[in-house]
Amino acid sequence: MNNEQTAIRTTYFSIIGNTALALIKGLAGFFGNSYALIADAIESTTDIFASFLVLLGFKYAKRPADENHPYGHGKIEPLITFGVVAFLVFSATIIAYESIQNIQTPHKIPKSWTLIVLGLIIVWKEISFQIVIRKSKQTNSSSLKADAWHHRSDAITSIMAFIGISIAVIFGKGYETADDWAALFASAFILYNSYLIIRPALGEVMDEQLYDDLILEIREKSTEVKGVLGTEKCFIRKSGMKFHVDLHAIVNSEITVKSGHDIAHKLKDYLRKEIPNLGHVLIHIEPNESAAHNNVYKK
Repeated sequence: MNNEQTAIRTTYFSIIGNTALALIKGLAGFFGNSYALIADAIESTTDIFASFLVLLGFKYAKRPADENHPYGHGKIEPLITFGVVAFLVFSATIIAYESIQNIQTPHKIPKSWTLIVLGLIIVWKEISFQIVIRKSKQTNSSSLKADAWHHRSDAITSIMAFIGISIAVIFGKGYETADDWAALFASAFILYNSYLIIRPALGEVMDEQLYDDLILEIREKSTEVKGVLGTEKCFIRKSGMKFHVDLHAIVNSEITVKSGHDIAHKLKDYLRKEIPNLGHVLIHIEPNESAAHNNVYKK
């Protein structure tokens, strides 16, 4: 299974899980007199739409390169991440608004059995987070990472709701709004997570150089190719799940243009074989004399 198929299958997992949890939370919140659970259900509902957005992005990103998109369609991924974050911000705003409204409105103490529901939800959402975040690292997908953090933020809101309901149930009359305050604090945490998610996606769009470990690996692998004396400049751009590379390779200045051309092709093929998540690899040949005084990586 390739990275694209893994990402799509993981997104279906998120959609099914979020749909089931939104129903469970909504029903438990309504019958259990818990506004925090209802707010939690709202958050899970926005997660469903966010996961659908991620799924559409993956399907679009799978399109092969064409005349207008020679590097493929992977740049849709950070744009989808922006959309996912927008859903997070929207859900946090709705939760905060509803919490403030409910704090000002007298209501009954939540039912104690809602704590059991929340406990199970917290465990499941943390498991979901671990599954999806592992897949995001495996596939180098920023939008899958955002989807994973949807699960983590859902778990956090559920923990807040659990604390709030526990206070209301234990202390009784006068503490009915404890779960509403919990939901309000959870909304602030979701907003903070939104920033953590959008920052690397913005860097991806702006082609920031954020891949020092990969650059080092490319430099080390390059010196394993016969004829490559070292490397000079190495720039990386991320597009979807692929990394596009511009690399300056140092060769003997005495060789022919044809020999330099052949070394460049061997280097390109070797790098793409050894590091499968590389996309386009552009090799620029540098004679060792012109590179003598520059900052280079050599054997």
